[in-house]
Amino acid sequence: MSPPLSFIDRVAENLHKVVARSHREIPEIAADADALTSVSESFLHGGKRFRARLAYWGWRAAVTFGDVSVDPDKHPELHRVVGLATGLELFHAAALVHDDIIDNSDTRRGATTAHRQFERHHVDGRFSGSATTYGTSSAILLGDLLLSWADDQFLGAAIGLEADVSHGYRDELRLMRSDVTAGQFLDNHDTVAWRTIPHEESVDRAQRVVIYKSAKYSVEAPLILGAILGGAAPDLISALRGFALPLGFAFQLRDDMLGVFGDEVATGKPAGDDLREGKRTVMLAIARQNVDAATLTVLDELVGDPSLEPVQIEVLRSILRTSGAVAQTEDLITRSRERSLRALAEMGVDASVAKELGSLVEAITIRTV
Repeated sequence: MSPPLSFIDRVAENLHKVVARSHREIPEIAADADALTSVSESFLHGGKRFRARLAYWGWRAAVTFGDVSVDPDKHPELHRVVGLATGLELFHAAALVHDDIIDNSDTRRGATTAHRQFERHHVDGRFSGSATTYGTSSAILLGDLLLSWADDQFLGAAIGLEADVSHGYRDELRLMRSDVTAGQFLDNHDTVAWRTIPHEESVDRAQRVVIYKSAKYSVEAPLILGAILGGAAPDLISALRGFALPLGFAFQLRDDMLGVFGDEVATGKPAGDDLREGKRTVMLAIARQNVDAATLTVLDELVGDPSLEPVQIEVLRSILRTSGAVAQTEDLITRSRERSLRALAEMGVDASVAKELGSLVEAITIRTV
């Protein structure tokens, strides 16, 4: 899924300007505070720019809908989607920083997480007090700073919009923020409160986390926000939602599969970490419903134990396979993929947009990282 290189370059350049401005402004407060900006750079360089690309294709679907003579790359409003895409990248970086604190993660995409970087800063500086407390509190503040940078970009993209478009854009941003925050809270809650949840509700609960923590935020919101900036009519927005939500669902299910079975070198995350963290995934919920009482006891004793040994990880992987949970999760991914492709076929967007969105379906549902 590749928008013109010039677009991705513009987003990267915009991110560079945000960081450069912070490097100028924050040292005026105190040189030590510039550590916030320095650590932020490890989350803003490189990456697939996944949400930025979705915003672009949502916008492009709208501006070319019914008028294939439009040249998107010379469109006078392209700067708006550059600002939106930059904001989405910053918002996502903030979410990663906070999520890593919640999960107590050491690495992210093979790199040291923000709170661990700040812990190292504390140790290297021979500071007093707890390195862990310093690392966590500093990373929380970094996440907040990234959110403020994201808001600057979101607001800038909306300057001069017609009132009804601006209203729809702000509403979608508000929903995105609320959805991902509530979804993350529900994920945290169910990770520790799972024994209080009726057994028969566990799969539905896990699917709800997938929808609100990931599917809407990772795929639907960027696509729809871009389309709104492009002036999309309600029918097109509805069609894009029909495409995006099942695709976002499949995206997170694949992530959950990789969190258990993925190649540690490829994912940049220790193998089996999701099992150590006790993530209440759809796959785990399915397994718990499928196994006998003795196997359920093993699952419940091992999942969530941070000291799991490799042999215990293999026991859990075997249970997930033999219970049918892996196969059923793959079936959910396949069915979600088919729903997205049907929605795309009926959407009526420009052929180039349809081709790229179709490539996105393949990239999300059949991936190893």
